[in-house]
Amino acid sequence: MNQLDALKQFTTVVADTGDFKQLAQFQPRDATTNPSLILKAVQKSEYAPLLKDCVTRWHGRGIDELMDRLIVRFGCEILSLIPGRVSTEVDARLSFDTDATVARAERIVELYQAEGLHIDRVLIKIAATWEGIQAARRLEERGIHTNLTLLFSFAQAVACGQAKVQLISPFVGRIYDWYKKQAGSNWDEAAMAGANDPGVQSVRAIYNHYKHFGIATEVMGASFRNTGQIVALAGCDLLTIAPDLLAQLAASDAPLARVLDPEAARHVQMAPVQYDEPGFRYALNADAMATEKLAEGIRAFAADAARLEQLMQAAA
Repeated sequence: MNQLDALKQFTTVVADTGDFKQLAQFQPRDATTNPSLILKAVQKSEYAPLLKDCVTRWHGRGIDELMDRLIVRFGCEILSLIPGRVSTEVDARLSFDTDATVARAERIVELYQAEGLHIDRVLIKIAATWEGIQAARRLEERGIHTNLTLLFSFAQAVACGQAKVQLISPFVGRIYDWYKKQAGSNWDEAAMAGANDPGVQSVRAIYNHYKHFGIATEVMGASFRNTGQIVALAGCDLLTIAPDLLAQLAASDAPLARVLDPEAARHVQMAPVQYDEPGFRYALNADAMATEKLAEGIRAFAADAARLEQLMQAAA
């Protein structure tokens, strides 16, 4: 049994790509997208017609609506190839506007429904700011399920659990990147691998907290830099993995055992934690890594959304 098949025994494998033509070979249950992945895809010749068709078909509509229609088109193509859910992201430029995030999410869901897809097959991705988490709370109350992304801190995860969001995506690789950069020449790759990887440790702490206190929110590790990080989180509810790392797992027959276990988490000693808005903002501010990576991630997604808009305007 290769490592990918072994992982699928106790973790739901999710493909992290906008390149839906790559999906079939890995047979993931779910898939995730983001503006950067969609931007990368539409610059390939095989996907450029989707962008052109969207612009032509909906000519005269606002650029924000064209954006939503394009990402939903990709989502529909992906859902035709997988049995589960696709995560579709709200524009990162709305990350600090609760009402606008809710409105945009509702439109995305309506566009999927107009294509005949059930609401349960869509997760709305929202940045895990305080405003984004409150938007997710409102959407979940309306039966629209959410995936809180750009999640780097325990405080963000606790607040998401309180809001009863469907799923969170803690970013393993970007946490690893930050600590490696901070350490500079003192970084010891071997010593900080596997269970000692700071990104892995972050996800493990969140997973144990959720399982210990019976929080239903799903944990989906994301943003991996190597297969070692994936192997160290085997047993996590879900892991969203880029195609190149899926291929590496499929090509390896090295042993892979379950690491995270809900029953074991229930016996870990820990105190309950809750946050109101001031407490959340202070805890996030106190975590330099999470503060910097959240801001950086929003800026990057916003920049790619703007570039995608420019491509659509040029194609009009």
